[in-house]
Amino acid sequence: MNKTKNILILCTGNSCRSQMAEGWMRFYAKEKANVYSAGIETHGVNPKAITTMKEAGIDISKHTSNHINEYKDIPFDFIITVCDHAKENCPYFPSDAKRLHHNFSDPSKLVGTEEEVKAAFAKTREEIRNYCETFVNKEL
Repeated sequence: MNKTKNILILCTGNSCRSQMAEGWMRFYAKEKANVYSAGIETHGVNPKAITTMKEAGIDISKHTSNHINEYKDIPFDFIITVCDHAKENCPYFPSDAKRLHHNFSDPSKLVGTEEEVKAAFAKTREEIRNYCETFVNKEL
C-alpha cells in the first residue's frame, strides 16, 4: 500500500486560490493525501472563495489562513505554487518535495459588477478543480 502523501499548496496570502485548491485537492485525493495550504503572508480566507466553493458542494468555511512557517516540520511530497508571486517570493523551504507550479488568475483582484466578480470566481474555481483532479489522477 502506498504511503499517504503530504501536499502543500502555496499562494501569496492563503486567502483565495490556495484555499480553493486545498478544498478540491482534499475532495479528489481523499485518504491518499494530507493536504495543507499556506501563504507567504496571511490575509484571511476570502468570503467569496467560501461561497464559490459551497456552490460546487465543497465546504471550506472552516479553513484558516496559515503562514508557510507553520508547516516547516512536515515532510512534504509535493509543493504546488498557485500564483507567480508565491513561486518567485517563496522563502527557502528545505524539502525534497516535487515542486509544481500553475498560475491561476486571481478573481479577488477583479474590479467589476457583482456578476462579473462572481463569474471570475467560478471560472477560477473550475480551473483549479480541473488541475486538482488531473494532479490526483497522475501523481497519487
